[in-house]
Amino acid sequence: MKIGVAVLAFLLVSVAVFAQAEDASVSGSDAPKDIFSSEQLAQMKAKEETFEFQAEVNRLMDILINSLYKDREIFLRELISNAADALDKARFLALTEKNYLGEGQQAELDIRIAFDKEARTITITDRGVGMTKQDLVNNLGVVAKSGTTDFLRKASNEKDALSLIGQFGVGFYSVYLVADRVTVASKHNDDPVQHIWQSAAQSTFTITEDPRGNTLLRGSEITLHLKPDAVEFLDENRIETLVTRYSQFINFPIYLLSTQEVEKEVPIDETEKAVDLDEKEEADVESEEGEEEDAEPKTKTVKETVTEWKRLNTAKAIWTRSPKDVEEQEYKDFYKTLAKDDNAEYLKYTHFSAEGDVSFKALLFIPKTADPQLYDKFYEKSTALKLYVRRVLISDEFDNFLPRYLNFVKGVVDSDDLPLNVNRETLAQSKVLKVIGKKLTRKVLEMLSQMAGSGKAEKVTKTEEGESEEEQPTHDDSTYLSFWNEYAKSIKLGVLDDRSNSKKLLSLLRFPTSKSDGKFLSLASYVERMKDNQKFIYYITGESIAAVEASPFLEQLKSRDLEVVYLVDPLDEYLSQSMPEFDGKKLMSIAKEGLKLPDDDRIKLREQKYKEEFKELVDWLKDIYGNKVEKVVVSSRATSNPCVLVSGQYGWSANMERIMKAQTLADPSKQAFMFPKKTLEINPRHPIIRELKAKIAEQPDEESLKDLANLMYESALLHSGFSLDDVPSFASRINRVVSLGLNVDPATPLAEEIEAEEIEEAKTEAEDSEDTEEVEVDEAPHKDEL
Repeated sequence: MKIGVAVLAFLLVSVAVFAQAEDASVSGSDAPKDIFSSEQLAQMKAKEETFEFQAEVNRLMDILINSLYKDREIFLRELISNAADALDKARFLALTEKNYLGEGQQAELDIRIAFDKEARTITITDRGVGMTKQDLVNNLGVVAKSGTTDFLRKASNEKDALSLIGQFGVGFYSVYLVADRVTVASKHNDDPVQHIWQSAAQSTFTITEDPRGNTLLRGSEITLHLKPDAVEFLDENRIETLVTRYSQFINFPIYLLSTQEVEKEVPIDETEKAVDLDEKEEADVESEEGEEEDAEPKTKTVKETVTEWKRLNTAKAIWTRSPKDVEEQEYKDFYKTLAKDDNAEYLKYTHFSAEGDVSFKALLFIPKTADPQLYDKFYEKSTALKLYVRRVLISDEFDNFLPRYLNFVKGVVDSDDLPLNVNRETLAQSKVLKVIGKKLTRKVLEMLSQMAGSGKAEKVTKTEEGESEEEQPTHDDSTYLSFWNEYAKSIKLGVLDDRSNSKKLLSLLRFPTSKSDGKFLSLASYVERMKDNQKFIYYITGESIAAVEASPFLEQLKSRDLEVVYLVDPLDEYLSQSMPEFDGKKLMSIAKEGLKLPDDDRIKLREQKYKEEFKELVDWLKDIYGNKVEKVVVSSRATSNPCVLVSGQYGWSANMERIMKAQTLADPSKQAFMFPKKTLEINPRHPIIRELKAKIAEQPDEESLKDLANLMYESALLHSGFSLDDVPSFASRINRVVSLGLNVDPATPLAEEIEAEEIEEAKTEAEDSEDTEEVEVDEAPHKDEL
């Protein structure tokens, strides 16, 4: 059997690419030079013979069935889509032909699905336009021949917006994924006879008049004779799940013939009454005389199998309507359907349409409660968004449709003109997805900005990009804080990953501060409260708010009434390295060296004077500590503590060091270069430092002073958030200091152990003492009796 050039090219390349290649023309100076002269071309033209490409139909069908589709459950989506197209055509023709639909049952535009387990069949029926005998030959007998394409070509000059998804003419053949034989009965208004088309996916098909007569009135009935390994689809729940997944928003009602057992009260006939009466008389032989008889029952309860048409697609595609025409309750009901949870609630939504290179409509929601496994599945494919093409689900699994940090957003995106691959499971161009994803990202961030108070909602308007959206409340602190409590990590991950939107994302960040009393505030509000002479946004990282509140690094800033941002989430450590500034103000860690405070010039002059005064102590401490610290300096950072340890400006902070050491696959030997270079800053006004300075001037080699210096270092190490590497040495020093405090020589030997014989003697004496007490207690009553 021969097929045209377009069919073969379609299978090998794709319809779109082939069409572009056919239509492409090259002219002007850019045209390539032909390898033949004009005379040679004329000779060739005169003698050439034209042949048609040949194709083995069995092999062609094998490719379509086994290679085109990834999942065979897709057959039901394809058949429902074809039925919906036929119904759309019928509704379109009814606009110009008054009596086209007819009356009664014939006028009902719906799709009905039934299955028979014994016969192993599934039947899909629609009241669409149906097919004549010639249509059956042209549409089902020619592979890649799409009736929808022909219909659209004829109706191309009409203004009505048709939404017919079929365009390749191969969706029907997906039935052979599950069926070894297919029977199609169809009736068209232009054909007085109802015909039957049958094929087993081989090189032949048959068409005959339906001996049952005109049972359909109008439309098509497709019966699939399932393969033995496809009986899983002969299940009511399975079919309902597939329809709900792929076709729940089809414009037309979809019904499934449902079978169930119900209890029913039926009257008891005379024969049953006689039998029941005999049994009752036998049972009442031994009953007492005069006892009243119970009233005879007139009905009994029996189980009966009933069938009914159950509608499967009750949800409405509200995203296709204008936002101003949709009620708030409709959004709530739709979200419950989308989330498959009757108790699901959302914090905010955005409903808009976009026009341009790709036109689409979208309805996006931010769930009120985050999925408990949101961050456990962070690097898996997102299933929160559903992509529809003319209300038929194309995909609900994406890698990079939206950025990963927005994988909590649920919603639908629908387009009438997305370029699909032939199997309609994926988009033909990834560039299209990127364009849509970019617009969706911008709309989600605008929605969050409005919720956070950093943006304003506008009335329904057309923007420069052809987008329109609904009006919503602009700002609600409590709503955004609820969002922040659930999705703070997502926004922080966005700052780390999405450089192009970093400015918008930074405005969404919220942190507690030294003046917020535990409340979460924005960086913008911090900048508004900055002092006139303050040039930096000060922050501190730590394990918890309690830990940073007790940090010695806060002392100097609190004394100067300077606000400090608390970064107490593990992600904040990475975040602080990715946001060097906000609103033109640089961020500065108060736990690292190089801290700059207002009036820093006066501080430096004072520290210079102290530096000369404490030079001898600084040198002595540096010799004591050796490689433990990079340097020892005099500083005004601490106020009530004798000294603090700070990290190098470009190294890890103490908190970051703790996080990295806790990593499962961490290798300290390979990360040594990142461990912070520590600087010990001593407080020249503290009495311990001043006394130590005086002591080393008299006895610089005194061991007890070295112990005190090391103990002071280790105390600062812990207080500054670092961990001790040599715990045994620290414990020994503590014991020596305690000994000196108690006037005990640390070298005094331990007391001798108690010998075993002494323990036995003590035990015997204790037992004798207990026996004596018992005797005395027993004698007391006898004396009373005498």
